[in-house]
Amino acid sequence: MAVNSKMIAVFVLVVFALYVIITDPAKAADYVQIGFEGISSAAQSVGDFMTWIANGAKD
Repeated sequence: MAVNSKMIAVFVLVVFALYVIITDPAKAADYVQIGFEGISSAAQSVGDFMTWIANGAKD
């Protein structure tokens, strides 16, 4: 029974996330906020690109 390396990586990531949340909840909240800001920025950029394409790709 070989252990899947992907499963080990996910387990290590989950344990690390729980460790950060338990030891420093404020910092963990900052990390979540940074992540959501990044996702929001990426979605805004995709929306701007699609609008540009819909408008005929004109400057």
